[in-house]
Amino acid sequence: MTFQDLIPVIYLITAVTFILGLKGLSGPTTAVGGNRIAAAGMIVAVAATFATKEYGSYGSGGLALTIGGMAVGAVMGVAGGRLVKMTAMPQMVAIFNGCGGGAAALVSILEYTHEAQSGAPLAWGAVLSSVLGLMIGGVSFSGSAIAYAKLQGVISARAYRYPGQRLITGVVFVAMILLAAWLVLGAAGLVAHARLLVLVALAVAALLAGLALVLPIGGADMPVVISLLNAFTGLAVAMAGFVLSNQLLIVAGTLVGASGTILTRLMSKAMNRSIANVLFAGFGAGAGAAVGAREGDTRTQRAISAEDAAILLGYAQSVIIVPGYGLAVAQAQHAVRELADMLEAKGASVRYAIHPVAGRMPGHMNVLLAEANVPYEKLYDMDQINEDFKNTDVALVIGANDVTNPAARADKSSPIYGMPILNVDQARNVIVIKRSMRSGFAGIENELYLDPKTGMLFGDAKKAVEQVIAELKKAG
Repeated sequence: MTFQDLIPVIYLITAVTFILGLKGLSGPTTAVGGNRIAAAGMIVAVAATFATKEYGSYGSGGLALTIGGMAVGAVMGVAGGRLVKMTAMPQMVAIFNGCGGGAAALVSILEYTHEAQSGAPLAWGAVLSSVLGLMIGGVSFSGSAIAYAKLQGVISARAYRYPGQRLITGVVFVAMILLAAWLVLGAAGLVAHARLLVLVALAVAALLAGLALVLPIGGADMPVVISLLNAFTGLAVAMAGFVLSNQLLIVAGTLVGASGTILTRLMSKAMNRSIANVLFAGFGAGAGAAVGAREGDTRTQRAISAEDAAILLGYAQSVIIVPGYGLAVAQAQHAVRELADMLEAKGASVRYAIHPVAGRMPGHMNVLLAEANVPYEKLYDMDQINEDFKNTDVALVIGANDVTNPAARADKSSPIYGMPILNVDQARNVIVIKRSMRSGFAGIENELYLDPKTGMLFGDAKKAVEQVIAELKKAG
């Protein structure tokens, strides 16, 4: 038995490490170990790939190019992991995901070009795999780029709507499908240059389809969109595996595609909305509007000081902290951990309630609080803690908006009606820390802010929490 015969076995073992890695990512206590297992498997897989006969045919030039590309990617990965702030982690995830989709699309283009220029008849299966890889990878690349731009603030996070939008989007997708069908079914009679022109047109159509898909989606839905685009990238990688006849790419891509699809479905369910509604409803179009009482509603928000908040928290026996994107923007996680430690030293029970779509990516709040060494056992999912709010002395909301809005339960005209929310309004007292009365990414009023038992502590989340800590220290 030669080493070449062992490569499929190595790929199989590596696939098992990927599965174990995904299993580890299912919980915060095992996530680090899962990542390390999957990373070790990937290193082994890359090393084995260098030894394959197919790779050996590229010669020393191919080896130098590959190593150079890996070096550049390694530098970018290390820089991204160490230098990018936690507030920008969703953007980094989006752009890295887009790079994966773009890479898969490029593989499909190059392999199809190589086959077309060889003069040999094109195998139907190889052409289909190349076309699907290009379509899915192109949509993932451009869609992820738009998601990055929205999260980074390069373009507005609102949902872009324009006259004839649905018609234009439909035309783009139909054109992409027709071009793909032409390449798969009818391009055999075309000369090589004509095939390549159709391939370029398909690539452009795929990029435009990604733009058309993500631009109309508001910022409130970005966690779902990022998860869905991650699934797209996985499928594109699987198609690239078929193109290259690489079993490991097929398995890895399928795992990513399946896990991303499941996560997308779970997050959509957490919002009580279908994936189709997320993609095509234009939810979040009015983000940024000021929040205030409706016409005829005499209620107003009640502003409080840091001293008032400290008094409430100082006498509380049970506190639930609800983190949101405002906490991430202010980098307030360490101050929040210090506040929780002080309250616990006074005998209070402190827990954290995490909504499935809080923040700008799946698990954003969990990662943020883990950075501040908040114990994992104090982090509770919505379903685990929602019934406890009614027995809680103080609910402290820091930067969360749409996921605490009671309109989701009571207002049938609200765009978020039916979305499961954290039952913050059922707590005996509510403290909300936010910069202003402007709305969240959903662009709608939050009824919680007008509740008589809600106190609004305005200001930067980190500074506001530090002021509360200072007041608690004064009180002793």
